[in-house]
Amino acid sequence: MSETLSRRSFAALGATYLLAADGQAADDKPKTDPPKPTPSPREAPFERDYPPPGFQPPWKKSQLNRLLVQDFVIYAHSDLGMVKQLLDKEPRLLNATMDWGEGDWETGLGGASHMGRRDIVELFLAKGARIDLFCAAMMGQLEAVRSFLTLQPALIDAKGPHGLTLHFHAQVGGTEAQPVLGYLQSVKKVDLKPVPFLLKPAKKSQ
Repeated sequence: MSETLSRRSFAALGATYLLAADGQAADDKPKTDPPKPTPSPREAPFERDYPPPGFQPPWKKSQLNRLLVQDFVIYAHSDLGMVKQLLDKEPRLLNATMDWGEGDWETGLGGASHMGRRDIVELFLAKGARIDLFCAAMMGQLEAVRSFLTLQPALIDAKGPHGLTLHFHAQVGGTEAQPVLGYLQSVKKVDLKPVPFLLKPAKKSQ
């Protein structure tokens, strides 16, 4: 060339070459499908067709993050170590509730209860979690269950998280919940199907 390339022109040419080479290298790589997007919750559309209530909340305090609540409830089904870690991080998770859709509400206590995880349930109760009828059935609390059903007999058909019944919760409670299961069967006899995860070895408490 008759003229010396300026430093700026040389840099521009070099960048063009690198981009072209990079594009060629990318073309030579085997093509893979793009990662599928992670599904996320969808809030149902809603508009009031009734007068708004007179009280309007000020929303001065922040709500718990929904992803954090989701993860906590999932871990509460089976992972005592992660439950402890997340509760140390955010104690308010103790009574946090996840809506899995169509009104399928579940707390960490609810998840641990229908998995028969007595160790996780005991941790929650010791920290002040709000015990419910399904937890009482799994834990073998016969007098509590009897009192609820005496007060309201229709609760024999109540459904917990994921539509799981009182009979199911008593089943996963094992030996300690056998008196509760016997009582529930005396109130309403149902066919008891095997619970697959009860056949797996229990995970050791951490």
